[in-house]
Amino acid sequence: MKKQLRMATALVAGTMLLAACGSSDMKGYKQTDNGLYYRFEQQCKDSLQVQEGDVLVGEMTIRLDTTVLRTNVGHTERLMPAVPMYDGVLHEGIMMMHKGDRAIFAVEADSMAKFMQPNQMPPMYEQGKGMKFYYEINLQDIVTKDEFAEEQANYQQEMEKAREAEPELIAAYVKDNNIKAQPNAKGLYVIVKKKGNGPTVAAGREVRISYTGRLLDGTVFDSSNEADCQAHGLQCHEPLTYVVGQMSLIPGWDEGVMGQPEGSQLQLIIPSAMGYGSQGAGQLIPPYSPLVFDIDIVSVK
Repeated sequence: MKKQLRMATALVAGTMLLAACGSSDMKGYKQTDNGLYYRFEQQCKDSLQVQEGDVLVGEMTIRLDTTVLRTNVGHTERLMPAVPMYDGVLHEGIMMMHKGDRAIFAVEADSMAKFMQPNQMPPMYEQGKGMKFYYEINLQDIVTKDEFAEEQANYQQEMEKAREAEPELIAAYVKDNNIKAQPNAKGLYVIVKKKGNGPTVAAGREVRISYTGRLLDGTVFDSSNEADCQAHGLQCHEPLTYVVGQMSLIPGWDEGVMGQPEGSQLQLIIPSAMGYGSQGAGQLIPPYSPLVFDIDIVSVK
């Protein structure tokens, strides 16, 4: 399975090229010609150095002056790729780093604000106050460009196998569960277990739906059913209440409940093309995963 890159938010992407600021006025820091302040707390110059296209692995804290905006300290993860288009002037500091280094980089917040939308800046930011963004990086490992390319190639092969296997997996599930309903042209199964007699789900109507979602192997990934949540160790959600057509839902759900009356109990078997497709969702839904939803249409207004 592909190891997901966890990007370090728009605050890194917004670290754009700054004007040179001259000598550093920050005690203990040096400054590059592009205005990046930096301080190494530990240097391992004999170890592997970051190269273009490598992926950084370790811990990073982003703060605005003393306010922590994002941190993964205590939980090693992939931080960012070493590419200029992503990390702007911070890239200059990243390219100085070796495996095992610990460094702090600082950027003038006012300079960053020029390249970002107002709603991208933290609410505590005040223009003209000399505030700075700090990036504290503990570089524990480096995934080289070649290693990452090999990972990507292997991942694509795995995903192609998953895509090709999906129709057979759905067919086996249908057979094993003795499902007699026929799929529609898109491969969506709508199994009516109980037919209600109330108003029907239609665009513009407010519906309330209780649900449990799972994979074909029985893994429950989301539910509003207390018993299902307890059995699978999940945080339980309230039944989903929404106005049809005014909420972005996966196509299989939208199409599966449309036209069904209040009081109905359904089971939807949703092919990945009508679910989360080649991207998957979160940690529990891999790419090319068919989904099964058990649905109770509680009310339609």
